[in-house]
Amino acid sequence: MISTSNIVERPKVLFNQKNSEYVMWFHSDTSNYGAAMVGVATAKSPCGPYTYKSSFKPLGADSRDEGLFLDDDSALTAYLLYASDNNQNFKISQLDTNYYNVTTQVAELSAATLESPGVVKRNGEYYLIASHTSGWTPNPNKWFSASSLSGPWSSQADIAPENVRTYFSQNAYDLPLGSNAIYMGDRWRPDLLGSSRYIWYPLDFSSGTPTLVHADVWSVNLQAGTYSAATGTAYEAESGSIGGSATLLSDSSFSGGKAVGYLGHGGTVTLHNVQGNGEQYWIALYYANGDSTWRNVTMSVNNAPSILVDQPDTGGGQVILSVPVQVQLNNGANTIVFGANQNNYAGDLDKIVVY
Repeated sequence: MISTSNIVERPKVLFNQKNSEYVMWFHSDTSNYGAAMVGVATAKSPCGPYTYKSSFKPLGADSRDEGLFLDDDSALTAYLLYASDNNQNFKISQLDTNYYNVTTQVAELSAATLESPGVVKRNGEYYLIASHTSGWTPNPNKWFSASSLSGPWSSQADIAPENVRTYFSQNAYDLPLGSNAIYMGDRWRPDLLGSSRYIWYPLDFSSGTPTLVHADVWSVNLQAGTYSAATGTAYEAESGSIGGSATLLSDSSFSGGKAVGYLGHGGTVTLHNVQGNGEQYWIALYYANGDSTWRNVTMSVNNAPSILVDQPDTGGGQVILSVPVQVQLNNGANTIVFGANQNNYAGDLDKIVVY
């Protein structure tokens, strides 16, 4: 099943203590997604080389998007989490002690249409994180909970505000971090899949249920098992100098109720007195893009050559997302121009936040 014409997706690796080896599971398929199998490979090092074992349908059923979960019981039992039956039903099956195959199906969420699964265990409760099926387009990812992997599972709930569609991402893996977790998501670009990126956010359990924390810049203390979101300085787009065909927009969804639209095609906005100290900074651009396709915006710092910042569609002209970009700022005041020298329209700029 493995060849340059076939598909390997969503690899997950577990360490099997009994055999002292790493076991990789992946979605193994043909180019038209007709095979719907899992594949298994093993290695003595997490970085390989891996020896391919086989591809198969778990318990004879389809498997497309899949994940793995290793429980903390005394047997270190592992489970396959997978979209099955043409993505209509979601299943959980126990692996054998070698982690080479499945032995028993322990749960099925019928007609759930779930994919991209992950499980986090907190205080004896299991939390399933997954998206629904919408191709390469993002949707609001959900969580379910149960006291046992065999269920019964709770009804679904959002891990983030529904309108932001999981901040334009799809769950890929959920890595435990102390009492919380790290949400590792795919930001798919449908028209240019090779340019798709990852987006990681804190998955916070302090309220008792998983909540995605929107943090442009954040850090992890692995020893303490904690995370910390950076605090930045905001500069409103409407406080800048508006040039050409750019227009001031008013809507309650914008920070301060204002944004600058019609950037590009001769429209610009210039932000003055953006403070720095001669170092690299992350600058998050908060914007709205009501198109169904991506836009982009030019960004020039202190008259330097422009860089092009991609702006995924936000799912509506009143939905705000952010994209961070790293730039050098001079000591003291800096000037940043958006929208110059571009023939296409950019997203509506709400504000920037400097970290």
